Amino acid sequence: MTKAMLVCCSDARKYDERKMIDELKTKLHSFGIDIDCAEHIFSQSGMIRSASPQVRADELMNCFISSDTENIFDISGGDIANELLDHLDYEMISQSYSVFWGYSDLTTIINAIYTKTGKSSVLYQIKNIIGTCGQLQTARVKNFISAKDNELFDIKGRFISGGSMKGITVGGNIRCLLKLAGTEYFPDMNGKVLVLEARGGKAGQIISFFNQLKQMRVYDKINGMILGTFTTLDNTCGTGFVERLALEVTGGKLPIFRTYEFGHSPDSKAVIIGEELAVTQTCSYTKYPIYPMI
Repeated sequence: MTKAMLVCCSDARKYDERKMIDELKTKLHSFGIDIDCAEHIFSQSGMIRSASPQVRADELMNCFISSDTENIFDISGGDIANELLDHLDYEMISQSYSVFWGYSDLTTIINAIYTKTGKSSVLYQIKNIIGTCGQLQTARVKNFISAKDNELFDIKGRFISGGSMKGITVGGNIRCLLKLAGTEYFPDMNGKVLVLEARGGKAGQIISFFNQLKQMRVYDKINGMILGTFTTLDNTCGTGFVERLALEVTGGKLPIFRTYEFGHSPDSKAVIIGEELAVTQTCSYTKYPIYPMI
């Protein structure tokens, strides 16, 4: 049996989520995973933090240091994950076999890990396996960890500009990625494939995010862009809005691939940040992105 840990690096979980977390642990145990929780998961007296930045960073580092913890599943999201970045030991992380999984606000930690160590992480919310698409997600995750297939990472879509791209993936949630702008944790964009999605954000906010990337000269450096779902924007302005915006800010000169299989939806698949990706008409990894857990 392999071992994994549940952690909470971003906003604290509410106490009424205990039943859900117990269900998640039971499901992962049924996969053949010995699963445990970090000590600080839940909100203390209604506070947004489950513990101080140093304590939460220490708990994450303990997972990376542990010789038998193969996977670290972050079950949080929100706003405050970036306050851990200055407290992490990136040299020790670079030597660790453990793989970090998280999404949304954990975009900050995932890209910081890649930038500082070259180590890849998984952009995915493990709670999906007990969500509204739990049966589908359970099959994907279970088949991946048993090395049966790679469906969890096989993202399909279409090109709205260009016809192929290749490069190491960076990015994730656009709002959270931009928290790293101007810091030592923002990834080098040269030759990269930039993956972007969003849960919140109306038209004005998403326009400003895309233009900030333009003003940072990101589009001049990357080899291509993958657009996932932009939940609020897609629902309010239609799915074509973000596509037209991406074409506008890039001048149509950059390969852009659109998919609805990655983002905040309960049926979303996983994306690896920090691994080379080759995209033709479907978005498929050239190799298993991490070692199977079983």
